[in-house]
This record gives sequence, structure tokens and C-alpha cells, in this order.
Amino acid sequence: MSLAGCATVPQKEAMPTYNINGVSYIPLVSLCESRGIKWEYDTFSRTVALTKDTHRINLMVGDTLVLVDGNPVHLKSPVHFYQGAVVVPYKFKEQVLDVLFKREPTYKRAAASLGKIKKIVIDAGHGGNDPGAIGRTGLREKDVNLDIAKRLAQLLKSDGASVVLTRSIDRFIPLSQRVEIANRSKADLFISIHSNASRVRRLNGFEVYYISWKVDDSKRALTAARNSIPDFLSTNSFYNSSLNLKTIVWDMIYADNRAEAIELSRAICRSVDCNLDAEVLGVKNANFEVLRGTQMPAVLIETGFVSNYEEERMLKNSYYRQKIAESISEAIHNYAGGLVLVEAD
Repeated sequence: MSLAGCATVPQKEAMPTYNINGVSYIPLVSLCESRGIKWEYDTFSRTVALTKDTHRINLMVGDTLVLVDGNPVHLKSPVHFYQGAVVVPYKFKEQVLDVLFKREPTYKRAAASLGKIKKIVIDAGHGGNDPGAIGRTGLREKDVNLDIAKRLAQLLKSDGASVVLTRSIDRFIPLSQRVEIANRSKADLFISIHSNASRVRRLNGFEVYYISWKVDDSKRALTAARNSIPDFLSTNSFYNSSLNLKTIVWDMIYADNRAEAIELSRAICRSVDCNLDAEVLGVKNANFEVLRGTQMPAVLIETGFVSNYEEERMLKNSYYRQKIAESISEAIHNYAGGLVLVEAD
């Protein structure tokens, strides 16, 4: 399996699968048997009742609405009756059973490592007296951002990376200070975690930003040349011979950083598209201050719209936030696996 596709894939439970109208379905009875779930089917009403522990799930053949402990969950595809058995979309397992019973999938990691990426700055957007966007049921962006950032940090640390969090608690950090933290750390990557919002409630989706092409790299390079030395150059190198030469070097660095940020953004979108039941809006560019000021490849991730009822519900779920963190971590590994950095002599 290539890194351009789903490099990390949850291992499906061994059971029959059917393709109905382009959607993967699995027999409900097989799924229940593998999970120890009791089920009852009413042939007259064509409804199914599932029970386990204190939980109850109600489904109806031909309907996309599922009641989970009395709460509605909408599937993208309906429950079907196929070859004499009730079958459910594979997403039902992920959206309902894996979430309700906290069953963690088993992962096979692609043969990609962090390579020469040694240090990563993770920036949890907003914080303190700045809650960021607030969902219809009160979910605060700052809380979602921090939780995902800490989960991602733990995953990357377990893989041997050094991780710097711009904030690890609920506190306000000015944008300029976040940039300073990143640049002072001499990190290889900068990843800013956010959640989106819109007045148009139906808008939803996952997207990743890199620094806009409209940003004047020459101006940024001149500022950096006056204040910074690239970490791959020594203080007594040719670099210090003139301000003009310093500016040229930094202009090249910023151009390369943008190109690498685009590749990382694409890797993140691919991973999310493979691992999450989320609308992937793709890779975009913007003139965000944290992207403009950082001196390493930098991306800003919008994990979903808290203004959208369904995505707010998903972002409230710790299991879903963990899957977001795992998808980003996987993407960093895949990106690193195809990255070649030049070491100074």
C-alpha cells in the first residue's frame, strides 16, 4: 500500500461484506456476535433492538436514523435487508459501536518513520479569555484544540520526537508569542490546531492551511536576516558576509518551507480522508500570523465546524478527537518518509 493512499488502516473484523450501491455493508448478526451484543428483530415493523450493558440501540430497515440510548444518530446510508439478513453500513460500526463501547481499532502502521524530523511544535489555538468559536450546545474551540494537541503530542513523543506545546493548559498566548516559541525552539515543523465556525450552519469539513502565496517572502526574509541565523549554518560561516546574502538565504528557506508545508498539508488530508468519516475540504492557503511568522514548514488545521450540529457532536467525543490526533500523527510519519533534508557539513 503506497503512502499516497491509506497508509494506516484499521483492521476490519473478519466477517462477510457486501457492496450495495457503492457502500460497504456487513451482516448485523455477525457484528453483534463478534461484540457480544443481544439483538431482537421485529419482522412486522422491520425494526431491530440491540442491547449490551446499559446501552440500547434501535434501527429500522430502510432508514438512516439510528437511536443510541434515545439520541438520534444519522448514517449516510440506510440499513438494508439483503440476502435474507439485516445488513448495516460499515460506518455504523465506526460511528456507533466503536464510539459507544469504546472499542479501539487495531492499527498497522506504514513503514514510515519520523526520519530527520526531531522536534515539532504543536500550537493549540486560542485559550484563556479567548474561547475561539463556540458551538450551538456550548462546545468551546479552545478546549477541543488543546485536547487534540495534547493527544497528538503524546503520540509523537511515543515515537521518539521532541514536542513543544505553545500551551499545555487553558491560558491565553498572543499570536506573536506563539511564533516566538516556535522560532526559539528551532523545530522542524509547526502545527497549529483549530476548529472552524460559520454563520452558515450547514457548512462542515476538515481543511488544512499553509502560508499564502501573496505573502512577500522577500520582506520576511529581510526581517529574518537581520535577527536570525539558520540553524544549519555556523556563526562564522560565509552567511555573515553581507545582509544581502543573508536575505537571499532566508528567501530560499521560506520558499522551501512553503513547498514542504503544502506536502504536509496534503498528507494530513489524505490520512483524514482514509481514517475519519469526515468531509475533507482540502488544502488551502491563508495569511495567518502563525504561518507568516514561523521559520519552519508550518500548517494550520481546522478539524471541523463547531457551528455545525453534527460536527460539534463528533468533536465532543473523545474517541473521535483521538482519531483526529492519530490521523495527523500518521500523516507526519508519511510525510517524513518521503522527506529528504540536507545536512550541513
